[in-house]
Amino acid sequence: MRLSEHPILAVERKGSIRFTFRGQELTGYEGETISAALYAAGVRVFGHHPKDGSPQGLFCANGQCAQCMVIADGEPVKSCMALVKEGMVVEPVEGLPELPSATSPPPLQEMEEVVVEVLIIGGGPAGLSAALELGRRGVRTLLVDDKHRLGGKLVLQTHRFFGSIDAVYAGTRGTDIATRLERSVAELEAVEVWPNSTVLGVYSDEVVGVLKGDSRYVQVRPKVLLVACGARERSLTFVGNTLPGVYGAGAFQTLVNRDLVKAADRLFIVGGGNVGLIAGYHALQAGIEVVGLCEAMAECTGYKVHRDKLARFGVPIYTSHTVLSAQGDGRVESVTIAAVDDRFQPVPGTERSFACDTLLIAVGLDPVDEFYHAAKRYGLPAYSAGDAQEIAEASAAIFSGKVAGLEIARELGVEEEDVPAEWVRMAEVLKSKPGARIAPPPPSDRWGVVPIFHCSEEIPCNPCTSVCPQELIHIDPADIRKVPEYLGGLLGEECLGCEQCVVVCPGLAITLVDYRQEPVQPTVTLAHEFSAGSVSVGQEMMALDEEGALLGPVEVVEVNPIPRGDRTVLLKLRAPAEVATRLAGVQVQDAWTSEPLPEVLEPLVDEQVVCRCERVTAGEVRDLIRRGYRDMNEIKAVTRAGMGACGGKTCGTLIARLFREEGVTEEDVVRFIPRPLFVEVPLGVFAGGTTPSDDPSSPSGKGGSPS
Repeated sequence: MRLSEHPILAVERKGSIRFTFRGQELTGYEGETISAALYAAGVRVFGHHPKDGSPQGLFCANGQCAQCMVIADGEPVKSCMALVKEGMVVEPVEGLPELPSATSPPPLQEMEEVVVEVLIIGGGPAGLSAALELGRRGVRTLLVDDKHRLGGKLVLQTHRFFGSIDAVYAGTRGTDIATRLERSVAELEAVEVWPNSTVLGVYSDEVVGVLKGDSRYVQVRPKVLLVACGARERSLTFVGNTLPGVYGAGAFQTLVNRDLVKAADRLFIVGGGNVGLIAGYHALQAGIEVVGLCEAMAECTGYKVHRDKLARFGVPIYTSHTVLSAQGDGRVESVTIAAVDDRFQPVPGTERSFACDTLLIAVGLDPVDEFYHAAKRYGLPAYSAGDAQEIAEASAAIFSGKVAGLEIARELGVEEEDVPAEWVRMAEVLKSKPGARIAPPPPSDRWGVVPIFHCSEEIPCNPCTSVCPQELIHIDPADIRKVPEYLGGLLGEECLGCEQCVVVCPGLAITLVDYRQEPVQPTVTLAHEFSAGSVSVGQEMMALDEEGALLGPVEVVEVNPIPRGDRTVLLKLRAPAEVATRLAGVQVQDAWTSEPLPEVLEPLVDEQVVCRCERVTAGEVRDLIRRGYRDMNEIKAVTRAGMGACGGKTCGTLIARLFREEGVTEEDVVRFIPRPLFVEVPLGVFAGGTTPSDDPSSPSGKGGSPS
């Protein structure tokens, strides 16, 4: 099912495209991936694994694995990267796909080599910010990204950003920041951009191999390399972890916020970091029921305002809980969770099962830093920025790219000044973890208009101080991590009720209580990033405090989708004075949505899969560890774990975790030797031939050299 409306994103689709899957005619749209079109048609199983017949479906949605492979016009392709085309015949992968026969050798072409001063891998927030610094100084820069649009994960972020309003566009939505950065880079003559292009490897002769436009292999020889590839999501081992419908937050956000596909009806989230919390909020905006969220730690590890945002919209959060299993016949139909003890072991008797069709795994990120380490190994001057350097928020990635751009300019001799001390300080502030929780004192005033701050945790954020026309909101400018204070009483000034702080707050954590008309039943104004049509004047809604506790019913007295609110709707609610200052949100989904099933469901299978590509179980790996294996490459040779299409990107972390669980120290473990190429590519490309999808002479209407 496709989204027909969204409170933040414009739902616009280009010309329709007809294609078939399993012989059934389906409809896609221009610029849409095969996986998005299949998901929109309700298809979740894209094929079955040749080893054990297990169903295969979408997993990373980022071209990092091959779980979503299909046969399109006779060619095996990753459906999350390949675009649907008119008349395309798509078939599932059943068993090992047959390679196309080459009727004649493809014409070979002279290998192209490009020399640049700086090559940037990754067009996300860090890469774009670095390109701006370099381009403005006239440094010839090539930026390569494997997507058709620049911006990285910014493209998927509908919420407003935290941080400094001056340094990193705080208070602006991620999608809009992506557009702004992309346009700024496009204006720079010194910066060339190759979209839809994949970097394959960094070689010992300091050359970087790039598949340009998915069709031509180019050798790039840079003086300096900047790696800004972002991060990949970690996975978990649990029973049923490879069922279609189990995937990461990035894949989910890609389907919902980029492809505008309603990727689930009922969603359960594992992981209480910012990624999981934000994805849950995005699901609510898309009209998806969020059944619940579990987090193994005693507290969610993400920003408290992100956690509170979910809670005050009615989503239950189970801390000190973990996922035990996902159940379903061919796809996810339910999930079972349980409480954990102080050693993170499940507590018997605490199991609960919930009906859901999607299980979102958001348990952390690993930097995509293979290119950086390869460059350092071969002596190519290299820098890293953003998540490829250190996992942090996108605002920190923007600024770290800015710093890296200036450092590279200094190395090339086009910039003499050192990185300013205030830049270094801001970079550290933006990367900092949440600090102390400081509950603000209850407001004593019950007259006029009083702003209420429902943010009680120290995080880098100051947009509210920048928009107050009377400068009555204060955050220490020396440390924007401090919680905001209202200075109206101290300065003898009154809040005008202009509502700008309510609109700009990234955490939706500021409300206005207006006592001017009815002190006993004041009006509470809060930000509501849902469709204005979903709420009506006179409607009774259930009010919640910032922790999600019920406060009772309140009446909607005004629904104001103000144009200056950047797609934010302001709700005005009439509430009793005794709860008005505690009111932080309203319930947007029915309470019964999150009720557990009457019985705990048992899993249909009894093995946890570690290597998705080769279907290697945790039990197989544990057995080898207990037999004395300490080299992951030996385990690969015996089990094929890490030998699949993703190159060990997912299972490498999981196998390392199994070693830790078996009491083997990290120093005693030999990790996987990285492959020379980090992404799969037809071998004919290296001979100067075209890829199969670009040669019209092949039997399938495409063709090219066999891989």
